[in-house]
Amino acid sequence: MGTHKEAEMAGRQVWLITGAARGMGRSFVRAALDEGHAVVATGRRPADVTGIFGTRDDLLSIRLDVTSVDDADAAVGAAVERFGRVDVAVNNAGASFKGYFEEMSPRQVEQQLATNLVGPMNVTRAVLPVMRRQRAGHLIAISSGAGLLGFEYSSVYAASKAGLEGWMGALEQEVAPFGIRTTIVNPGFFRTGLASPESLIWPALSVPDYAERSAAQRTWWQSQDGQQAGDPDKLARALITIVGEDPPPRRFLAGADTIALAQRKIDELQAQIESHRELSTSLTFDPRDQ
Repeated sequence: MGTHKEAEMAGRQVWLITGAARGMGRSFVRAALDEGHAVVATGRRPADVTGIFGTRDDLLSIRLDVTSVDDADAAVGAAVERFGRVDVAVNNAGASFKGYFEEMSPRQVEQQLATNLVGPMNVTRAVLPVMRRQRAGHLIAISSGAGLLGFEYSSVYAASKAGLEGWMGALEQEVAPFGIRTTIVNPGFFRTGLASPESLIWPALSVPDYAERSAAQRTWWQSQDGQQAGDPDKLARALITIVGEDPPPRRFLAGADTIALAQRKIDELQAQIESHRELSTSLTFDPRDQ
């Protein structure tokens, strides 16, 4: 990194944010810029980002389809070329496929996992060499309440978020020796447009046994658009707070509804432990049984 860039970036961080043109991503970009940081705002249509935030020295808008390894490598390369480093990477880009599992086509399953699980892996793979050289960095993954508890009509979505959390939990242990921190964020329902007609993706197949329940689920999800309790701008400010903590939390439950889900998960696990504790603890190998 050159002397000019070092002087230019002194005292501020460089944030790389995926899915930056809409929803939470847009709020994250605005909060980071307001805090005085430089932002690499990525998305499938960089012009959308420029249309929102304009052209400015502390903002680099670049194309990044997270399912593309080449796009991820190019975006990180452009970030380092422009700003010299990457301090915070926010894996925010995602898609929401809704439907009963049997009604989801194999292609839809692949697309959901590609965007919500493999996509963050692609971006993180590209950014980790930069953070390792720096011996510092913060990886943030935007998960979901569905990463804690799965719900019907969201089975493939829940699979992508639960996979994201399993990967991040193990990755944290792999990269901590290099000074790299990780945080999983579990948002509840926020007014982000995720439930809007252009965002929700419905099942490609139709199975008569599910027809009535599927219609009711679709109606419910459509009714949520614009009615969610969470404020994405407040979440973005919370993210700024979290990044400023030392150490930052490894998990942030974002919203009272997600806290309730986490408590439900704890209660269910406790009940499952107790219901078969004796059987479970009887499974130890005993040579006398031979």
